[in-house]
Amino acid sequence: MTTQRTSGRRKQAMAAAAVVAALLTTAACGGGGKDGDKGSKNGAAGFDAANNKVAQADQVKKGGTLKFAAPQDADSWDTTRGYYGFMWNFARYYSRQLVTNKTEPGKAGTELTPDLATGLAKISDDGKTYTYTLRDDITWEDGKPITSKDIKYGIERVWAQDVLSGGPTYLKEVLDPKGEYQGPYKDKSPDKLGLKAIETPNDKTIVFKLPAANSDFEEMLALISASPVRQDKDTKSKYALRPFSSGPYKFESYSPGKELTLVRNTAWKQSSDPIRKAYPDKITVKFFSNANDLDARLIAGDYDLDLAQTSLSPQGRSTALKEHKDNLDNPISGYIRYAALAQNVKPFDNIHCRKAVLYGADHVSLQTARGGPVAGGDIGTNMLPPGVPGGEGQKYDPYGMAGANKSGNVAKAKEELKACGQPNGFKTKIAVRNNKPAEVATAESLQASLKKVGIDVEIDQYDGAQNSSVVGSPSNVKKKGYGIIIMGWGADFPSVQGYGLPLWHSKYILESANNNYALINDKTIDGLFADYTKTLDDAEKTRIATEINHKVMEGAYYLPFVFERFLNWRSDRLANVYTTDAYSGMYDFVNLGLKNTK
Repeated sequence: MTTQRTSGRRKQAMAAAAVVAALLTTAACGGGGKDGDKGSKNGAAGFDAANNKVAQADQVKKGGTLKFAAPQDADSWDTTRGYYGFMWNFARYYSRQLVTNKTEPGKAGTELTPDLATGLAKISDDGKTYTYTLRDDITWEDGKPITSKDIKYGIERVWAQDVLSGGPTYLKEVLDPKGEYQGPYKDKSPDKLGLKAIETPNDKTIVFKLPAANSDFEEMLALISASPVRQDKDTKSKYALRPFSSGPYKFESYSPGKELTLVRNTAWKQSSDPIRKAYPDKITVKFFSNANDLDARLIAGDYDLDLAQTSLSPQGRSTALKEHKDNLDNPISGYIRYAALAQNVKPFDNIHCRKAVLYGADHVSLQTARGGPVAGGDIGTNMLPPGVPGGEGQKYDPYGMAGANKSGNVAKAKEELKACGQPNGFKTKIAVRNNKPAEVATAESLQASLKKVGIDVEIDQYDGAQNSSVVGSPSNVKKKGYGIIIMGWGADFPSVQGYGLPLWHSKYILESANNNYALINDKTIDGLFADYTKTLDDAEKTRIATEINHKVMEGAYYLPFVFERFLNWRSDRLANVYTTDAYSGMYDFVNLGLKNTK
């Protein structure tokens, strides 16, 4: 998941307890004190009170308006097309899935639980057949029942990449690896339900027939892209403007880039939904173009939390740590912040030119630009998050990024420049989103350190809401000369497949909405992924995941900045608030409520 899922998305698994303890100790140096951590007079829960635990659950009320502020709009509110982490979190207000993540804090949130289905899948012995039965009383916002055919049709939309690009395509790759189905818009069957891999013997039963077993398949069904969509309400490319609700809230109004309002879906029945408590009466989102303005309004109490959940900006962070520490949580994120080196922009088609960047970067400066050890995270040394099985954290540091070369190695960088035929350096461009101050700061840090080794970098800031067409288009990247692309990513689900497949597999190089920015086309890496998906043994899966990460780093396709941590704001009004590893350390939106002030 871009962090937005940028990141992507969402899932992270859990870092070691010792790391957590060390990070929290560091975070305590940020302001406030022991007395403040107990909760302040203004009603805030206390520093880290909602970090992997529930804060003020006993104070939650039914009713009121929950107010989000956001630094930018979602990439799409269409359940098929959205890929930003906050979109996946928020979309559960108006969409449901067969299975979803538990609404529990921390690691427990990554566990799956039934949603539209009565239970988790009944799986055949060969791991190829998954069968679900639907609950009673599940309805659309107009009161009509949600059927197995609605779920099948919603999943089929993933195949319509020519119309609905942008979202994850795992289901398409697993259910139809040969690409035989053309999607519902080109489907010649009368009911437009011609995908043979999904059977709907009746309205209450849905059966998935996988050509080959994939032990992560049920995790894929928990993605927002597996949400039902009703055919008569499918407006294709315009669906993002008004998705039809299967959840407790529905769209009342939406002005792209300005504001969004959800109100109660009166056809939704609490008895049919064990996941969502639906506390607020109304949910609003206000989109800001200036991150500092957004943070100032949060701190002033005008809004309850940041939709993006990617930390306060440097200015807001400083104020909050000094004056409002009790409103902050400092969770470990499942995201890695990094720069991708685009191989279709010369001279990054040469591995030695890529290595020159990795050695020339000042990794301490990059960590500082991201927010330092507290709000930024640990110096990144490789591309697999520490909590994902197979991730090794800083123990795997092939370029000495957290060790001997943490402040950069000019001599080594110049050796690599000579080896790539650019002894005097070269010029390139960094593409960075204009609405992310920390990303702009990392671009400036990288620009300064690379200048010392002879690499002259121009920074090009672009509209962050347009990244799918700007940096997500390899042809545009080449045209613009974007040799370095700054981005971040979190796992879609906690495995190397759920994190790395869209970034590193050759099949995921797309003409638009591309996330394989480095354009990695490596048969060895592709083969390791194939081995992984066929492997059911957990220890072997972990071993393969580690090997994939090593191959990626050996290719010098990425410059990791940090294994990220967040510093997020919650207002005094929030109740039943907690972070969840299911959404990479974000607050779990779906069961947030407001305090009972009686």
